[in-house]
Amino acid sequence: MALDIFIPYWGDVPLMKMAVESVLAQTNGEWRLTVVDDAYPGDEIRRYVTGLDDPRITYLRKDTNEGITENFRTCVSLASQEVLVVMGCDDLLLPNYVDVVLSAHAAFPQAWIIQPGVQIIDESGNPAFPLVDIVKQRLVKPRGSGARIVSGEPLAVSLLHGDWLYWPSLAFRTDRIRDYDFRDGFPVIQDLALVIDMVLGGAELLIEPETCFEYRRHTSSASAAKLVDGSRFTGERDYFALAERLCAAKGWRKAAGAARLRLTSRAHALLFVPGATRRIRTGPLGTLLRHAFGK
Repeated sequence: MALDIFIPYWGDVPLMKMAVESVLAQTNGEWRLTVVDDAYPGDEIRRYVTGLDDPRITYLRKDTNEGITENFRTCVSLASQEVLVVMGCDDLLLPNYVDVVLSAHAAFPQAWIIQPGVQIIDESGNPAFPLVDIVKQRLVKPRGSGARIVSGEPLAVSLLHGDWLYWPSLAFRTDRIRDYDFRDGFPVIQDLALVIDMVLGGAELLIEPETCFEYRRHTSSASAAKLVDGSRFTGERDYFALAERLCAAKGWRKAAGAARLRLTSRAHALLFVPGATRRIRTGPLGTLLRHAFGK
């Protein structure tokens, strides 16, 4: 069995090359890499990937830019292995990633989702410890040690209090993720939306503590740009309202309450209020305040 690795590509060329090189550096060679180019301008990545001349690597380029949600759908539809990961084109696999994920799947085949250990890095690739990650990992993430399964309403409650998962590092059972779809209209929070739908459907999630992935946080990302102008939080508020209704329909009152409170999301918005005030941009400031203090 091999691991299906997908990179939906749109963005920085040097970082993309580093992402591919991190796949090539795996100590376990049982992987298949598919790069799905969302019609990014230029031809450099095509020439680079096809020039690697590795039978495990496939390059596909779309005729037109379809956006990240549709590219995620494409990646999932192309999977041929039991387990898949849709990594970011600016993130890095540590050399043990394939080993860790395949071993975890063998040990816990019932897990629909695997969250391996993650190191946060900054734009330059240096270890980083953002406050938002410290809060989510230490206060929100379910406590415990060693590899462990979490599921049901307790998992939903923790995720709705604060999404402590790192989407690009997650490995999914292909047969299970294909039973669900990415929700349109939530381009920044679509990862949480999909996972919550899976949890509502009975997903078991394996927390595997061994660090094997580097997740890059930097100010040029799409989600970071939306944080600055406040538009991300409009989408988040809409999604949490939907999540509240879905959890209530399931009879998960605590999860519905967590969605209604959206505590870390509100706190996150407050972090950007001083910057919006200094820029005297009433639109973003109002958006941030409504998200932090509104219903």
